[in-house]
Amino acid sequence: MAASDMFPPGALDGVKVLDLSRILAGPTCTQLLGDLGATVLKIENPKTGGDDTRQWGPPYVTDSAGNPSDLSAYFMAANRNKRSVAVDIATTDGQQLIRRLAAEADILIENFKPGGLAKYGLDYASLKEAHPRLIYCSISGYGQTGPNSHKPGYDLMAQGYGGIMSLTGEPDGAPMKAGVGIADVMCGMYACVGILAALRHRDQTGEGQQIDVALVDAQIAWLINEGVNYLTTGALPQRRGNNHPNIVPYGVYETADGHVILAVGNDSQFKRFLGFLNLEGLAEDPRFASNPARITHRDSLNSILAPALQRHSTTAIIAAMEERKVPAGPVQTLDAVFASDQVAAREMAIQMEADPGRVHLIGNPLKLSRTPVTYRRPPPLCGADTEAVLSAADPFGLLD
Repeated sequence: MAASDMFPPGALDGVKVLDLSRILAGPTCTQLLGDLGATVLKIENPKTGGDDTRQWGPPYVTDSAGNPSDLSAYFMAANRNKRSVAVDIATTDGQQLIRRLAAEADILIENFKPGGLAKYGLDYASLKEAHPRLIYCSISGYGQTGPNSHKPGYDLMAQGYGGIMSLTGEPDGAPMKAGVGIADVMCGMYACVGILAALRHRDQTGEGQQIDVALVDAQIAWLINEGVNYLTTGALPQRRGNNHPNIVPYGVYETADGHVILAVGNDSQFKRFLGFLNLEGLAEDPRFASNPARITHRDSLNSILAPALQRHSTTAIIAAMEERKVPAGPVQTLDAVFASDQVAAREMAIQMEADPGRVHLIGNPLKLSRTPVTYRRPPPLCGADTEAVLSAADPFGLLD
């Protein structure tokens, strides 16, 4: 039985993706396209050892003798369902190979600095006339236009420039980045949405196009309510740690044996919450009777709630809130997350057999009833598929 016969056709079955991206934003996008059934050829520079993140370890997957491979955990997080093809695009032969592959691709995605591929004749302007159906997605730090377009882009820089760091952290602490490269990840998600929109347009009209998506633009877009709060009032939002700018009580509270998350979203939930703490009278206090009042008197309310919650265990609070239908939950470490029945039920931790050994990955959150995501290929070693792909009459037609 061919490997392809083991999996149902995906929503993007037959879509061909030429991936010239590296690190996280582009690979996040192309992994998602691959999970949905697209065939993805990942182009890696053999002179540098491939994608930068192959060197961003430890940890690495090791073989049976304990020797590390180039499969770092960071690389594996965004590179399954792809074939790795080693091509040096700085050479004439390499450029010809990319043009040959672009001629057969539906989508090309790259994250070079704006103009960086022009010297190789691989930018959109150089390819669009010969390949008018090609969807060409360019990811960069600041976009293809604007005064900062020439600057390199990294997740940390985007979080700083785009404002999210000014909102993150304790009120009296330093600006703080998120714990993972969320600017990169969300930029990859926006890129994927743009590609799917362009694909639909191409299929209706035959017309390809370029998609220009920037880390900073994407990060500014997901300032959401805090960004619009500022645009509405002109007042700079303040760092509030785990507290919510528009809901109180909403945050992380200390308990007798740890911490608990409370998200008391309306006045009726607030009354039920107070019943557990034997503080029902607070619901009639004009300082706390409504959510707008609680926002104004946030510190006063929290000074009452904090010692009351510290008299109870985390488990007791969560159980009581579930009984009262008030949103509450734990702050879990990753060992608890991945050991949970919920993760197992939702298949959010997966295993794949790879060269040099079994790899453990995070599952895809999309659950499609008719065209489910599939995990057909583990993250590849650098250049593992070069010979097979480049010697094939149809490089995108190789069975998964």
